[in-house]
Amino acid sequence: MKLRMLFMALAAVTLLPFANSAQADDKLELLVPGEISVATEGTFPPFSMRAPNGDLDGLEIRVMKEIARRLGLEYKPVLVKWESVLIGLEADQYDMISDAMDITAERQKKVTFADGWLESGGRIIIRNDSDIAKPADVKGRTVGTLVASSWTKLAEGLGGDVKTYKAESDAIQDLANGNIEAVITDSIAGAYDIKVSNLPLKQVEEPVSSIQKGFAIKKGKPQLVAAINKALAEMIADGTYSKLTSDLIGVDPAPKEPIRTLAE
Repeated sequence: MKLRMLFMALAAVTLLPFANSAQADDKLELLVPGEISVATEGTFPPFSMRAPNGDLDGLEIRVMKEIARRLGLEYKPVLVKWESVLIGLEADQYDMISDAMDITAERQKKVTFADGWLESGGRIIIRNDSDIAKPADVKGRTVGTLVASSWTKLAEGLGGDVKTYKAESDAIQDLANGNIEAVITDSIAGAYDIKVSNLPLKQVEEPVSSIQKGFAIKKGKPQLVAAINKALAEMIADGTYSKLTSDLIGVDPAPKEPIRTLAE
């Protein structure tokens, strides 16, 4: 009898870590325990893109993989078109969105953002021979932007004749071909595009906006948001974030004063 009780006690101790792990997964409000599914586009360098070997890579991919690792979860990217990414989140097709999403007051009404994970802003890309020298100069010019993005509103506010694109790369190519006169996009994405494309393009020095990007989560999941915020803060503090991002774009884009999660 004593031997049997000893075996039962040992079995209970052995299973305890797994039980705690399962409980932790349940508390994170995930769609599938043990994995975190994240919507990304996969076509917006340097945030999400394909590496030479075909694997997904990019700033948001690297950061989310590390967050998942720290939370003991399997990272599961879900490729989604930008224009339908919020619809999919509301329909529980994935746990959260990375997809280089700007934190805006309007979006904060629809989703909960984890703390801002990257600081950037809108910049105008032009051809090297362009006479556009400042944001006001795009008034009356044909300006390319990503469909359903905040850049479209910025371009309209500057008086530009907006042409929207489903992929950032198409807008950049149209600009290089002379079919449009400027592109408004994220400053980090723009710098990366110019670097890797070897096209005769440059950015206007004066930015058109300053923003932070955030990971969007469906409202009503406070434990998941808190866990992501904790993992993100820790990886920034220990230098992991800087290594992952600087290796790709040459700078550390962590916000000095992150936009914090709004209480629901």
